[in-house]
Amino acid sequence: MSGPLFIAMRATEHSKTCYTSSVILGLGVSPMRRREFITLLGGAAASWPLAARAQTKQMRRIGVLMAYAEDDPEAQAWIRTLLQGLKEHGWIDGSTARFDYRWASGNLEPTSSYAAELMALNPDLIVAAATPALEAVWRETRSVPIVFVNVADPIGQGFVAGMAQPGGNVTGFTSFEFSMGGKWVEVLKEISPSLVRIVIIYNPATAPYFPLFFRWIEAAAASLAVKLIVTPVHDAAEIERVIATAAHEPNSSLIVVPSAFMTTHREFIIGAAARHRLPAIYGYGYYAASGGLVSYGFEVRDLFRRAASYVDRILKGAMPADLPVQAPTTYQLVINLRTAKALAVEIPPTLIARADEVIE
Repeated sequence: MSGPLFIAMRATEHSKTCYTSSVILGLGVSPMRRREFITLLGGAAASWPLAARAQTKQMRRIGVLMAYAEDDPEAQAWIRTLLQGLKEHGWIDGSTARFDYRWASGNLEPTSSYAAELMALNPDLIVAAATPALEAVWRETRSVPIVFVNVADPIGQGFVAGMAQPGGNVTGFTSFEFSMGGKWVEVLKEISPSLVRIVIIYNPATAPYFPLFFRWIEAAAASLAVKLIVTPVHDAAEIERVIATAAHEPNSSLIVVPSAFMTTHREFIIGAAARHRLPAIYGYGYYAASGGLVSYGFEVRDLFRRAASYVDRILKGAMPADLPVQAPTTYQLVINLRTAKALAVEIPPTLIARADEVIE
């Protein structure tokens, strides 16, 4: 378009642009109001990039490496507990935080590759559940913060320097007071006063801390004149064979040393003990809830709930080295009377009275 009409239109547009610019710059208003306007505008402009940066920082990436099976309902309950705890601190999945999960199903073989995959995602923090998961992540990084959950003997395995001052990039929530191993022997003897033999099964790969348990188990067994038979197991076939052999010996019971491997295979272990009518004790209450005879240990969900506070504090600037490693605060004795009846085992009333939970 050309000619007078086009020139008039361009002039009108230019006038509008100049007017708009004048308003933005505070021109055409009184000097006092213009100064106020420019001050206000300058303050707002200065705050815009800060707000944008703050909004960008809100979304944090959290890797979660679980040494358990993804379809394990108990493990899923632990994750829900962690997420709920983080939500209470303002970390919401998909809004202020993004979570990347890897599940090792109680096996060591894929754990290292899963840890490497999580590190490749450049997380701000990693939650590692159980000893194999922590070891795998710890080998990948000495800088990314790690919060562990349900890990036994973090000092002995070199993950932290001490409980009060862990040092480095690792802190979290340890799982056991190893003296509870002696309690397992005492409970089995109380259930079966004629007990003379206890078979102990553990997986060396996922329970490298077993010697610390055994020290207490051995002391209690010696005081009660009970013979111990220690048998490492690596798969379901070995578990079945050991339990079947133990059941053929009269006055025998079973101790299942807790680890990610045993948790993953707990339904099989509980079923084998039931088939062979072998009394057994376990380290977690959910074993008894799934049909195990008796358990003595701590509540794992509580550790995940408490871990959320450490994740929150680290994401807000705290250093793992300054957050003390914490231990379970309560232990529970759980008895399944339905299983006792099926095994023809008479649970002493005194033991039932001391139980924190009785499943009938």
